[in-house]
Amino acid sequence: MVLGWGRRKNKKKNKGGKAKMEVVIPNEYKCPITLDLMKDPVTLSTGITYDRESVERWFDEGNMTCPLTNQVVRDFDMIPNHSLRIMIQDWCDENRQNGVERIPTPRIPISPTDVFELVFRVKECARGLDQYGCVELVQKMDKWRNESERNKRCIVENGAISGLALAFEAFANDSIERNLIVLEVILSSLNWMFPLQLEAQKTLGSKASLHCMVWFLKHQDVKGKEKAIIALKEILSFGDEKHVEALLEIEGVNELLIEFINKRVSPIITKASLRIVWYLVSSNSSFNEKFKFSFVQLGLVSSILNILIDSEKSVCEKAFTIFDSLLSCDFGREKAYENDLTIPLLVKKILRVSPLTTEYSVSSIWKLCKYEEKSYEGKALIEALQVGAFQKLLLVLQVGCSDETKEKATELLKLMNPYRAELEECIDSDFKNLKRSY
Repeated sequence: MVLGWGRRKNKKKNKGGKAKMEVVIPNEYKCPITLDLMKDPVTLSTGITYDRESVERWFDEGNMTCPLTNQVVRDFDMIPNHSLRIMIQDWCDENRQNGVERIPTPRIPISPTDVFELVFRVKECARGLDQYGCVELVQKMDKWRNESERNKRCIVENGAISGLALAFEAFANDSIERNLIVLEVILSSLNWMFPLQLEAQKTLGSKASLHCMVWFLKHQDVKGKEKAIIALKEILSFGDEKHVEALLEIEGVNELLIEFINKRVSPIITKASLRIVWYLVSSNSSFNEKFKFSFVQLGLVSSILNILIDSEKSVCEKAFTIFDSLLSCDFGREKAYENDLTIPLLVKKILRVSPLTTEYSVSSIWKLCKYEEKSYEGKALIEALQVGAFQKLLLVLQVGCSDETKEKATELLKLMNPYRAELEECIDSDFKNLKRSY
């Protein structure tokens, strides 16, 4: 549709050979907010009609007044203006030859009561282990969601997440293989409802639910794995120690996460796996050191270094958070010392990828140099000097950084200074043999 100030002939012709006319939308058919043709006109208590999507967005942004009159709105009910909508549709039909498409008749938005009733029926089906009935209800919920963003918000805000979490736990507790279809459907729906609410997080963090998600990670296709690992990431984001420990009690979880990081099956799985590992190694659980030791033993230090070579920014940042955490334990530093890539890569990433990676690079080098074992006799410091760390750290202080990073950079410079004179000629900051990460 072409908008203009007046009606005039257009040189272009339609399929029938007739010249198209530029059209002007009548003012009464325009939404006062966007000045676009209204598709679903609704009238507020102030008597002004707006397009539903536009006025809902207005109120979602925290506004409490009528956009046109500036009156305080006390009744937020929106009454569909059917007469105006029919007039708009008739106008569209009249101007079809000029390229105006007819607006569809909008579906009636769902109400909180509709959602409550559907969720209640989902729970009933779950209690009776009626997987086919549950699948039908969840698919109905998905259909509602696809109709509009307003429907999606209504579903999420009125207990759907908790209801589906309870259903998922019930079917997973019964039998994963027997209830596989309904479990897949529920997990798929939960993915578009994230982030989780606290109640749903507790339910999905149950042993039965966690076992089911790990089963999906082992046996499903890539899409199924993505949905399961996103759900796990959401559950662990609350930092509940019980869920962390319950997950690691499941056989093969650590190995599975390392495999996903190494193979990089998909960007979604790689990023979620890194985030989950970070939640595990940085948790306040009493088994935290045990978690770190286990991951280091499985080769996580080398896996992270390989990721740092050529990964994009967000993956690189996630990998760095894990690497810095692993260096807090002796075994992690030991494996880092043994890898020839460690110091050159860490120095290379300073001021290269993002401010966050710079801070973690400095922190990691600081940990390796400050807590260096006597048997290494300052090798980390010497190697850092050889690949240009001294100059990079000076630049970090010049361009600005957090107070913590500033302290670590300053301390590193003091530690390196005694070795600097005799190694000045060895400094080489080009790193031509390393791939650059953009």
